[in-house]
Amino acid sequence: MQLSSASLPVGGYSFSQGLEYAIDAGWISNQAQTTDWITLVMHESLAKVDLPLLFRLSEALQAKNDVSFYYWNATVLACRETEELVLTETAMGEALSRLLKSLALPLPESPSAETKKSISFIAMFATAAHHWSIDKHNAAVGYLWSWLENQIAAATKLVPLGQTAAQQLLIELGKEITTIIHTAETYDDDDIGSSLPGLAMASSWHETQYSRLFRS
Repeated sequence: MQLSSASLPVGGYSFSQGLEYAIDAGWISNQAQTTDWITLVMHESLAKVDLPLLFRLSEALQAKNDVSFYYWNATVLACRETEELVLTETAMGEALSRLLKSLALPLPESPSAETKKSISFIAMFATAAHHWSIDKHNAAVGYLWSWLENQIAAATKLVPLGQTAAQQLLIELGKEITTIIHTAETYDDDDIGSSLPGLAMASSWHETQYSRLFRS
């Protein structure tokens, strides 16, 4: 619960991951459209990229295979389709890395200084879960919940949604977590990957959006 808490100081609240532009452009303007957007990203991105890679990183840590760990870390970054999405991943990864160091958690040996700077949030999340003996399934639940809570918090400010609507969304979308994890568990290495062109374009256009609440 501590690892998946929204109060974990990694800056997840600073990024909308394309959602802010989608709302500004009028693609999303109510609770139903918010539900559709978040559901699609969960099923087409988190189920096919984030969680399978979280599992691979966890397995590399279990096997004490640092080479494999950093290979899958690089794969995480390669799957982020825009500079903004890479920044989201590495900024949160670096923040979690600093936190884990301050808590005296051992980190995998980095093959280079450059690789060390480009650590993904998923890799550091897997590292914390491994150190605290959280199994892969529960780690996936925590990761999904943390992502979902941040997205709904962003939508609450931007659409805007009321607090009751936000809680309704958490209940409704939280029911998808079991299905998403099951999908991720069926993926082979060569299956990992996804593309959401609308999200990628929204993330790119967000960089030049006139007014922003979230980082770019």
